[in-house]
Parts: sequence; C-alpha cells; structure tokens
Amino acid sequence: MKRSTMDESSISDPDQSPPKKSSAAATASASSLNADVLEEIFLNVSACQVVCVCQLICHQWKEVIDSESLWRKRCRREGYPICSFSKKQDWKLFYFLSKQKRNLLKNPNGEEGLNGWKILRNGGDQWVAGGIRRPHPDEAVKTNFATSFEMCTKSQLIELEKEGYSPSLMDYAQPDIKISDWFLARSDCGSRYDIWVELLNEKKELVQIFSPETVYCREGCEEWNQITHVFHKYGPGVRYIRFTHGGKDFKWWKGHFGIHITGSSVEVLPTLEA
Repeated sequence: MKRSTMDESSISDPDQSPPKKSSAAATASASSLNADVLEEIFLNVSACQVVCVCQLICHQWKEVIDSESLWRKRCRREGYPICSFSKKQDWKLFYFLSKQKRNLLKNPNGEEGLNGWKILRNGGDQWVAGGIRRPHPDEAVKTNFATSFEMCTKSQLIELEKEGYSPSLMDYAQPDIKISDWFLARSDCGSRYDIWVELLNEKKELVQIFSPETVYCREGCEEWNQITHVFHKYGPGVRYIRFTHGGKDFKWWKGHFGIHITGSSVEVLPTLEA
C-alpha cells in the first residue's frame, strides 16, 4: 500500500505565530483616516506630542498638522484671541507664542523685597518695597517699590533663550515685545519717573531702545498711571532685554516720598499684523 504524502509546506507549525502586519501596512492603515478625523484626534493630544511625534508618522499626518485649520481650532478651544490675529498666516507659531505668554520680569511688584533686581543707583534713603498707598487697578497687586530723595534706579536683564525663545524664533518670527509699568506720585510731594528698555544682541550691544522723556509728577494728584510700549519688527539679532526704571522726589524729604512703582512687565507676544 502506498503511503500518502503531503507537501511539507502545507503542514502548519503549531508553535508558529500568525504573521504580523508590516510597518508599511500599519502606516497605510493610519494614513487612510479622514483629515477631519485626524484633526479631531490631534486636538485631543498635547501640542508638543503632535509636533514632536505625530507629524513624523506620515505625509498625510504632517499635512494635517501643518494646516491653518488645526491651529485656529486649537487657539479657539484654549481661549486665545484669534480675532486679533485674523491676517496672520502661521497659526502654529501664534498658538505656541500665546501658550508661552507670561511676564518675564521676576518679582515685578516687590512682594519679595528687592530680589531679582540689580540696584544701579540707591540714593537718599534707598529703594524700599512695601504695601501700596492707594488701591491698584489690578486688585491682586498689594505691594510696590518706592524711591527716595536722591535718584534710585534698578534693572533686570532677560536672556531670551533661557526663557524658551530661541535665536531662530527671534530672528524669523520677530514676535512683538510688550513692556508695561505702573507709577504713582504722592499727593504731598512731587516726583520724577524714568524708564528705558533696551533690546540687545548676543554681545549685549544695542539693537533698539524705548526711552521716553522723564515724567514729572506734581504734588496734589495721587493716582496710578500706566506706561506701555510695543517693540515691533525690530530686526534680527535680539537676544536680551534690559528693563530699567526709577526716579526720586522733588523736596529732598527724608524717607520715601519719591515715585512709587509696581506691575512692571515684559511679554513676548505673537506679532499682530496691521
């Protein structure tokens, strides 16, 4: 009797695992998702993951991630004011600049004394930090700095790269740099207020400066005043911001009858196109 023979290739190996999908097949499957579906998925993944991981998967994913639609929706969901940015093209950049927005000055209100500030001039009875004389428009502000009968000035130097703003970002995007400061003169003593803010390059050489005329405050009116300025399209090379302000009183009275300062701020913002 003849023994039946079988092709060895037709005998299945019980220990053999079922064939796995190739990485190419998995990528093809992922790529087949509708763009709207992908967009909704990406909106529920952290922005850093989307940019650093998801956009590397395939061309379709990168295309969706680079789209204006995705980042406009992300800005809207997270409450960033897209209406003020309607003519801007790079919505991804707008999103990350908005997300990173914060005051780059340390101890802006004097809550930590003079910590974080470099004292340049400390005349009279010197700088002091303490409670505010009059309520500030921002109810959260409860402290301020006060000057004396000789000139008092102090400054901070901000290194932009350490704060997360790379040289390539500063040169390519040139985001707006907004500065703000609040000052108050006592009703019983006139005083002066000075501010100058410098944009500096890598060698700490001047690129651009905001240096308005000295503000002379007469006695009699005691209220908070705000000064603001926006550096716009300042050119490449900005690596540091030096913020300096100060003042003194007019009557040479012992104590701290000079200008009072609080709410100092430096912010890097998306550029608003005119």
